[in-house]
Amino acid sequence: KKDITGCRDKTQYSIQCVCVSIKFSMTTGYMLMKYVSYIFEYIIRGGELGMKKKTLFLLILFLVSIFLTAQALTLTLWTAPNPYQDMFWRQIVSDWNKTHPDIQIKWSEIPAAGSSEESILTAIASGRQPDICDNIFTGFGEELVNSNVLVPLDSFPGFQNLISSRHMGTIIKYWDFDGHYYVFPEYVNPMLVWWRKSILQKYGFDQPPRTYTELYELAQKVDIPHRRYALLFYTGPEWSDRWFDFIMYYYAASGGQPYVNTQAEVALFDNEYGKEVANFIYTLFKNGYSSVDLASPPFESGAVVGCTEGPWNIPYEQTQFPNIYKDVVVSPPLVPDNYPKDKPIYTFADSKGMVIFKSTKAKEDAAWEFMKWVYSNPDNDVLWIKLTGMPPARSDLLTNPIFAPYLKDPIFAAYAKYVPYAVPPALSSKTVDIQQAMTTYLVEPLIYLKSTPDQALQQAVSKIDNILFQ
Repeated sequence: KKDITGCRDKTQYSIQCVCVSIKFSMTTGYMLMKYVSYIFEYIIRGGELGMKKKTLFLLILFLVSIFLTAQALTLTLWTAPNPYQDMFWRQIVSDWNKTHPDIQIKWSEIPAAGSSEESILTAIASGRQPDICDNIFTGFGEELVNSNVLVPLDSFPGFQNLISSRHMGTIIKYWDFDGHYYVFPEYVNPMLVWWRKSILQKYGFDQPPRTYTELYELAQKVDIPHRRYALLFYTGPEWSDRWFDFIMYYYAASGGQPYVNTQAEVALFDNEYGKEVANFIYTLFKNGYSSVDLASPPFESGAVVGCTEGPWNIPYEQTQFPNIYKDVVVSPPLVPDNYPKDKPIYTFADSKGMVIFKSTKAKEDAAWEFMKWVYSNPDNDVLWIKLTGMPPARSDLLTNPIFAPYLKDPIFAAYAKYVPYAVPPALSSKTVDIQQAMTTYLVEPLIYLKSTPDQALQQAVSKIDNILFQ
């Protein structure tokens, strides 16, 4: 009352009331904690408490716990809407909250919408973005960086040490945004081809085909029109589907070279490698070695002998189709006949990462502490593998003994082997438009035999050059 008398106007009165409230809160907390310390000291020295004092002491402890909880910093975390990843984050967040009462994590999936990207952009537009968010791919990361809503992770202490301790030097280079790192790659999913081993062996193939010609030879033996095909190539009409067909095969044919130059704003795939892949697609569908109309699920039903899969399919296949899983053999994407046998085959990396959105410095620092806590402990990577089947973003999966038990599964071991040779999408904020153009002017004209390979390449490159230049 003393502090608010004599206020000249309502504004000054309001400010003084807030100040008094804060002062009271701090004073009350201090007094409560001081009282508890006196009681503890009294007990340690051999004193005994009567019933009334015990009751009062327990009440004070309860009030202190409420006071401390009220002072905790709360961060919001959004993660990918995936049941296997949910299991991981539920345990991680629970462990953190139990051991960090001063920083509490409020976790949920990215809200349902057309895509994670749409949900996040909508949240940013309305000022409801989370403090921490994962499921960010390279192109979307570039879009967020351009919007100036992310904190550069390399500005935090310990960033380089974390990269070094996780053996991420070759992985992090793909996430360089003009000299800074705004996205922390969480996992790397090399895209590989699953084959039905029993069908291969039935037709005299002891191992999967490696080159285009070997695939054609397999197709001539196993194809049954309208019933079975050698390879599922076309993965769908969505822009993101191009990651798993044309872009993956382009990386394989070119040894991991980029398909666009975002600095020069030009498409690069109208070259010898792009022509090899375009001719491969055209040959597949012209000769009936692949099809768009397939029984569902195509691989498990035997409608295709081979198809592109990510490691996230491992836990699903193990539980839903255990007998089929035992019949799987894995290989990298097919390559042109002249691809050197002693050269590693590159593939597309379905790789996502975690970001920190700009906020107060206290929240940003706390968010980094959480991220560092999660990713500095290899046991958390082991849990990730166990629950999701996906390789964490580390290059030591084959050499670190902590991961050895999971390498006993030859399918997971194959994915771990290709982590160093898996390349994420281009760092372009125009990824959606680029890949929609690939669908409309390149892939679909080839699979429906509406264009020759040269015509389709030229038209797609021309359209994408215009998109990049805008």
